Amino acid sequence: MLGRTRERVPVIGMGTWSMGNSTGEKGREELDALRKGIELGMGFIDTAESYGGGRSETLVGRAIREVRDQVFLATKVSPEHFGYDDVLKSCEASIERLDVKYVDLYQLHWPNPRVPIQETMRAMEELVSQGKVRYIGVSNFSAEQTAEAQESLPRSEIVSNQVRYSPSSREIESELLPFCEKEKITVIAYSPLDRGDLPLTRIPKELLKKYEMTAGQIVLNWVTYRERVMAIPKASKVEHVEENAKSVDTRLTQTDYQALSRGFE
Repeated sequence: MLGRTRERVPVIGMGTWSMGNSTGEKGREELDALRKGIELGMGFIDTAESYGGGRSETLVGRAIREVRDQVFLATKVSPEHFGYDDVLKSCEASIERLDVKYVDLYQLHWPNPRVPIQETMRAMEELVSQGKVRYIGVSNFSAEQTAEAQESLPRSEIVSNQVRYSPSSREIESELLPFCEKEKITVIAYSPLDRGDLPLTRIPKELLKKYEMTAGQIVLNWVTYRERVMAIPKASKVEHVEENAKSVDTRLTQTDYQALSRGFE
């Protein structure tokens, strides 16, 4: 479930950072990858107005054009656009690039202390009241910043916080993750594979054999082990999407999860 809502979202979704800049064969590969992910049930797609100067949103819009009802669509507004009018304009521009009538989840991309959070959240609630946004989320917010954002929403709730999380990037475990679990806020893990830099050789071979998974699949399984965590790995090729889609067919046991956790400390 997403936050405190009854909205069911896939545990493994798709991120689109750096996608949308390519043309020709690589551009077609990215489009095919997104469409294959939707076909395999990975219908949570995350993008942002800043990705490729909006080109990522345009790519996503093309991918979902015939299957909008199968997709939970998330995008983000950049911190330099956190003023009231700028939030409204940014959302309109994103909706136009995505070629949709609304977005399911609209997120604040990074904190911006120069703009009062109350002003930004007033704009977010206005978008909800207009039917252009269904749910409100944040990204890269600390526990304190998330709480302040929630307190600035008189009629809505923060349903998610999108943050970096992987076996080698675990800063959120000390404070933010317990806070989100307590407040029933979904954690959306980006870069769960550390953009390909994760030392996958540290995963025991017997574990790969036991679960009949690749190292990448084991990591995605580990990242999403907790009930409140989902992941949005970027996959710009069909074969990678297919691999990611199978990563939670079987769940790690608690013993194996804890052993992996210790192994990456």
